[in-house]
Order: sequence, then C-alpha cells, then structure tokens
Amino acid sequence: MNAAPFTGGRSLLARSAALGLLGLGLTGVGAALDLRRALFSYLAAYTFWVGIAAAALVFLLANEAAGARWYIVVRRLLETIPSALAVLAVLFLPIALGMRELYPWAAPAGAPSLAGHGAAAAAAHLWEHRHPWLNVPFFLFRAVLYLVVLLAVGALMRSWSLRQDGSGDPDLTLKMRRLSAGSLPFVALAITFAAVDWQMSLSAFVFSTIFGVYWFSGSLVAAIGVLIIAVAAASKEEPLRAALNANHVHSLGKYLLAFTAFWAYIAFSQYLLIWIANLPEEVPWYLVRTDSGWKGVGVFLALFQFVLPFIILLSRSLKRRLGPLVFMSAWVIVAHYVDVYWVVMPPLSPRGPQPSWMDLAALLGVGGVAVAFVVSRLRGHPLVPARDPNLSDSLGYEPLQ
Repeated sequence: MNAAPFTGGRSLLARSAALGLLGLGLTGVGAALDLRRALFSYLAAYTFWVGIAAAALVFLLANEAAGARWYIVVRRLLETIPSALAVLAVLFLPIALGMRELYPWAAPAGAPSLAGHGAAAAAAHLWEHRHPWLNVPFFLFRAVLYLVVLLAVGALMRSWSLRQDGSGDPDLTLKMRRLSAGSLPFVALAITFAAVDWQMSLSAFVFSTIFGVYWFSGSLVAAIGVLIIAVAAASKEEPLRAALNANHVHSLGKYLLAFTAFWAYIAFSQYLLIWIANLPEEVPWYLVRTDSGWKGVGVFLALFQFVLPFIILLSRSLKRRLGPLVFMSAWVIVAHYVDVYWVVMPPLSPRGPQPSWMDLAALLGVGGVAVAFVVSRLRGHPLVPARDPNLSDSLGYEPLQ
C-alpha cells in the first residue's frame, strides 16, 4: 500500500493550541486569585490527560507484545497518542512548584500539619514511617523517572515504526515486539507509582495496593475512547478510509466494553478490600466520598461509568458502527474525568463538590496543548504503517468466530 504523508489536521491543531494556551492562561489567572484551588484543578486535569497518554502506551505495547495484527491499520494513531507525554512532562512543572499547597506531607510544618487528621501520636508515627518515601526531593526525582520511562518507550516504538515506513525492514517489527514485552513491567510500575505519588498521597494516611490499577483501568477506557474518536476523524482520509473495515471498528468497541467492565471490577475490589479491612487510617478516604456531598458523584460514576455504558455496549450492531461508538467514547471520557475529579478534589472540599471555572480552564488548557502536540506529530507521516510486513493480514482482518 502506498501511503502519502498526512497533511490534514491543520485546523484542529490551531484550534487546540489556541484553546490550550487560553486555558493555561486562565488557570494562571486563577492561581493569582486562589493558588490552592487552581492547583487542585490543574492536578485533576493533569492526571486525567497524562493517564490517557500512558494507558494508550500500554495498549500499544500489549498489542505489539501479543503479536496482534488486527490493530496495525490504526497503529499509527495509537502510537502517536503517547507522544503527548513530551509536552505533559513540561506541564508537570506547576505541580512541582506548587506541591506544598497540594500534599499535606510536603507542607513546611511537616508532621504537625498531619496531626489534625487523627490522633497526634498516630499521625506522628505514620509521618515518620512514610517520610523516607514522601519527601519533596525524592518525590520530584521519582516524577522525572516515571516520565522518562514512559517517554523513552513511547518514543522508541514510534521511531522504529516510522523508520519502517521508509525501509520496510521486517526486523524492526521484531524489535518493537521485544521492546513491548520487555518494557511493559517497567511502564506498569511507573504508572502504579505515579498514581500513588500524584493522587493517593493527597490523603496522607490512605493506602491501597490496587490504586495504581484503579487509575490505569479508568484511563485505559478513556484512551480507547480517544483512539476511537481519532479513528473516526482520520477515516475520512485515505489510506485509512480504504483500510478500515467493520471488523476493526467492532474490535475497538469490544475493547471499550471489556475495559469498562474491568474498571468496575477494580473499583469494587478496592472498595471491598478497604471495607473488609476496616482500618482507621484507610476508611476515611471512602467516608468523605460516601457520607458527604460527594456521595452523588459516586452514584453518578456507578451508573454512567459502568452500568449504562456496559448495557449499551452489549449491542453487537452498535459496536460495529463508528457513529454510536464515537458518542459512547465521548461519554466514557467525560465519566473518567468525573472519576479523577472524585479522587483528587475531596481533600480540598471534604463537604462536597464545589465546581469552579478553573476546573474547565485547566482541563482545556492541558488537553488543548496535548492534542495540538499529538496532531503536529501525526502530520507529515502516513496514517497507516504501509510497509509493516503484517499489514496485509490487518487489511483482511476477520475475527475468529
């Protein structure tokens, strides 16, 4: 298949960049008015977008490590989404500079600031126990390490894929497969510890061994939704329009359904484990989200992030059409942001949600810049990896019955 470089997306790039810069500018204005509120809005937006980019990388690595061939026609789109991590790494700077406003363990007062969360003796003991991990220099070092791991793996995968467009070297497929299998554990660890550092440590005393999986599972559903929307937009252009068939769309829809159920399983498992253990330092994390104004948000997530999408996506005919899948993708992406908001915001407003214009500004600011960067990386390259040795199998993809 001869594939000309993609030259579209100029309007999307310009609009996304403009929206992103406007959003970041308004977030800066919000920081001048109320620094702590703006930082919490920014953290929710940042973890939402960086989670999607990281989960897209895992989805790419898992398919490549498994030798999947069905996804090759959409691989160029999938492998470009994690490139947003380059600009997201830079956008971590406000969190690094404002972390003492976000994290109780980073407050200058140290242990005394934590004592208000429970008995003073217990607070002091936990502070001393966790201080070797939860301290500012080590936190920043780990953040750099996580982002470097994710960036390096994503950049290598994309670089080898683009190189194959020119050379057609089948050995590059083998290199990508080996890198995928070998790097998956390290990428998984980076995502897990990033979830612990950036979100779970907002509550100094909570501890969940599957919190990283919880963030990843929701992010993966949203990442598949982003991929579906990108496929729908790019399928208007050749050669993707001719390469894509209903079976590819159906597989994307099946993944959306499967990981919607997976998120619900992980969410319930985390709640069940904390409920059974009934530890004084862990239970308050759920109490503030179930016995306050946040309870309605939890009910919303149960219905709109699992029950209704699960029921709707059971339809086989719906999963084979891009139009309905785009709608469902937008649905689960919005629901995932609400999920991240439900995790991040209660330490700021324990009595219930207090939405602010800064939430939308930060969401559009970080997202607009990230989307613009991804589109810029997509331009100038074929939308389909035309010289992949397994492309013919993907073009004629028929799932096993």
